[in-house]
Amino acid sequence: MWCLNATKGDDMTRIRPRLTALFVSGVIALTLSSAMARSAVAQETHQPQTAGVDNTKMGPYRALARLTYAAAQKGDGAGAAQLAKILERVWDKAEDYGGDTALSKTNPGLFKQADKAMDDFMTAVQAGAKTPADAAKLKAAYNAYLEKLQLAD
Repeated sequence: MWCLNATKGDDMTRIRPRLTALFVSGVIALTLSSAMARSAVAQETHQPQTAGVDNTKMGPYRALARLTYAAAQKGDGAGAAQLAKILERVWDKAEDYGGDTALSKTNPGLFKQADKAMDDFMTAVQAGAKTPADAAKLKAAYNAYLEKLQLAD
């Protein structure tokens, strides 16, 4: 509280420790959140990356799924649904025109599993386009899809 009889130096003496404490706690919070974010990404994949996208066959699909899931978690149902549609179209196009290296040709059984997991993820995301998505179903579908992509790498 500012006092009319106090000098400017007295006020700064009382305020400086508070500012220092706020600054230090802010730096600690930023450091911890940055470390946790790096840890979460590191746990998700141990593949070499370029601009956050794994340099693997399934890396682009994983990156699009990650963006889709993040948008859904933030409550951006329309954005998540749009990203989900992009993911689905890119996946389908690669499998249709991927030639002999397409997963549908190299491992049809795993392709069917991954395609089904992607469809389940798309359904969970699109259910949240107009109303908030069911967080548990969305997370389960997302994790199942990532597991199938990991097998396909």
